[in-house]
Amino acid sequence: MVSQEGRVLSRAYSEFEQHFPRPGWVEHDAEEIWRVTTQVAREALDAPEVGHASVEAIGITNQRETLVLWDRLTLKPVHRAIVWQDRRTAPICSDLKAGGHEAEFRRRTGLVLDPYFTGTKLTWLLRERPDLRSRAEAGELAAGTVDAWLVARLTRGAVHATDFTNASRTLLYDLDEGGWSDRLLDLLEVPRPLLPEIRKSSGTFGVAAGEVLGRDLPILGVAGDQQSALYGQGCWEPGLAKNTYGTGAFLLMHTGAERVASTSGLLTTVACGPSGEPEFALEGAIFIAGAAIQWLRDGLGILEHAEESEVLARGLEGNDGVYLVPAFVGMGAPWWEPHARGTITGLTRGTGRAHLVRAALESMAYQTADVVGAMEASSGVPLEELRVDGGASRNAWLMEFQAGILGVPVHRAAIAETTAFGAAGLAGIAAGVWEGPGAFLSSRAAPTVFSPGLDATSRSMLRGGWRRAVHAALALGRSEGEGEG
Repeated sequence: MVSQEGRVLSRAYSEFEQHFPRPGWVEHDAEEIWRVTTQVAREALDAPEVGHASVEAIGITNQRETLVLWDRLTLKPVHRAIVWQDRRTAPICSDLKAGGHEAEFRRRTGLVLDPYFTGTKLTWLLRERPDLRSRAEAGELAAGTVDAWLVARLTRGAVHATDFTNASRTLLYDLDEGGWSDRLLDLLEVPRPLLPEIRKSSGTFGVAAGEVLGRDLPILGVAGDQQSALYGQGCWEPGLAKNTYGTGAFLLMHTGAERVASTSGLLTTVACGPSGEPEFALEGAIFIAGAAIQWLRDGLGILEHAEESEVLARGLEGNDGVYLVPAFVGMGAPWWEPHARGTITGLTRGTGRAHLVRAALESMAYQTADVVGAMEASSGVPLEELRVDGGASRNAWLMEFQAGILGVPVHRAAIAETTAFGAAGLAGIAAGVWEGPGAFLSSRAAPTVFSPGLDATSRSMLRGGWRRAVHAALALGRSEGEGEG
């Protein structure tokens, strides 16, 4: 909960289970997402610092590309949610490329043909389940990203809607037309009745039913998580950029009302203008960031808590040549190699768990630097500062290293959950909590600034080692991809 003064009144948090039914497949239980969302919302609303009578509106921010398919009548999911990290649609993407459609998708959507995006997930599901296709064509089913799913459940099925930012991540949205593309729907074999209405990010999305949250509350803001964080960071002017360090990491640079095409492996996507109107941004998606630390904790058991990582990293004077390329689900921007696999290079008998932990943290900074380089090349604008947020931004060692590797100051938001703060801003402006975008922006507390601490020689050596490790991961991936053919 956020006050008019920009103060966090209450927060609640809960993890939910990820499912990995096959290598490269990642799924969530949409019903569990719903239960967890309503649970934490009620906890935040019921906090002693918050009175229900003072709540003016709610905003929603969400995983963007994750697909949910549900029954319109019962509002029950008909399949597990297929998560943005899922790679099962790589063959579909390859077939579309082989058919000569890659350039058209790039031109219309600003995206690349990659399993990351929603559209091919829907193609796969409807091919695998002919029964679902027939129900979809009959108008019995609804599809959407997680925001549309939550809006449908909160409004008891009265509203099936998404916003421009989420729609732009589906491979089905034409940036120039500003809506669903009949041509892309045809190429991906998606029935139009499945899709939600597209609305402005700051505006009405119906009313959350009182039996869900304790009282009727208008839903007045919806934005995909990264665009919401960009908004919450105040990056509304061309050239301003932010990076959110979560499970993955996502760097966006606002480019204004005109779209900018990338020649360096970046995406062109919809961003929120000051009043929630659709504008544009360049984006680089890093598939694995904080998830690498989760893997060390949950998969290898060499960490009890993620917070240990900072202590272990500070205990080493250097990385001793150890690099981790966390290509567990392929590599995103600027490489876009779906077959890449994780690699660890530079191991010796002297390598210990601290080296692996440090390498996982460093990988977030190196991947960010790769995206920044591509962003500068596409925009022609050198980065002067990077605004950061997300869970891993709380790791001060990582932020110090990030500033050093980039050679520019890193500004960490006072509110780490800037994604949620942005959603609050979009909803609050529509509700009149803030008189306008300027009042919302002025409510933000001053950031913590991390200055570059590496000299140019050290920076070059470290990034050179990283590039060699990346090339090894890419070479392995390409050889595996050729083997599949």
